[in-house]
Amino acid sequence: MSKDYLIPKDWTGKLSRLSIATKSKLRGQHKGSHRSQRFGASLDFSDFREYTPGDDVRQIDWNVYARTDKYFIKRFLDEQEMRVHILLDSSKSMGEKVKWNFARQLAASLGILVLQRDDRLTFSMVSNEKVPPFRRKGATYRKAFAQVITDLNPPSMVDSFAKNAISFLPKDSTVLFLITDCLEDIEHLSTLIQKLPRFAGDIRLLQIVTNEELTPSFSGDMQLEDVETAQQLNISMSSRVIDSYNEERKLHQLALEKLCSKFGIKLIQVNADEGISHVLFHQLLRANWVQ
Repeated sequence: MSKDYLIPKDWTGKLSRLSIATKSKLRGQHKGSHRSQRFGASLDFSDFREYTPGDDVRQIDWNVYARTDKYFIKRFLDEQEMRVHILLDSSKSMGEKVKWNFARQLAASLGILVLQRDDRLTFSMVSNEKVPPFRRKGATYRKAFAQVITDLNPPSMVDSFAKNAISFLPKDSTVLFLITDCLEDIEHLSTLIQKLPRFAGDIRLLQIVTNEELTPSFSGDMQLEDVETAQQLNISMSSRVIDSYNEERKLHQLALEKLCSKFGIKLIQVNADEGISHVLFHQLLRANWVQ
């Protein structure tokens, strides 16, 4: 086990200002720090409603009765845990150093946000081996989760993330985060995206990109190799080739965005070269994914 954490030691303190934001009503039955729209027995007052037979008489507000001569009871927001699952892609296209470090930092940060609010976290990585998922609840497990993420093996899966992701998902999550670069056939992504709504009430896809993918700087004659299939291609990198690549990438992105919109999946493209702080404290905050 590595003694060095992937995230800075002061990072947990910075994250303490944030929490996962969601409007999903799909929650667990155990107590947590998030307020659902159900009414229950927490200490957070919501409003009054008129008393009806069968209500708890202890909730009658006698001050309101004195003013209105009618019985009203206090209503309190029910306090229920949020169940969050983080699914990480470990296909070989995720193996570029900047991308993989960023993906793990992102997973670790989101997990810490969940645990510090006493909500339930599960984490799994889509890989060649079916490893039991991380399942914990509570702030005491933040350090343990950070270590689990730090010690993850480098991406080595040659198969499709989209074709294998479903078997790694738990059912009935409040929020589901998918961390992937989406570098695969749109048909495979389409099959996955159509199935996701049955697994969570709030699904969020974090698409990781790098500057090199967005604006390739290659030039001259070279041999390219697909890191997942090992297929090689000899090519002369002219401006025409770069333009063709950019057009294909744009069409792939538009198709992905259309799919996500159709099936109610939230999508944010995050650039690994911009760093984890920018993504969490700017992009996710502006998108109301965190608060």
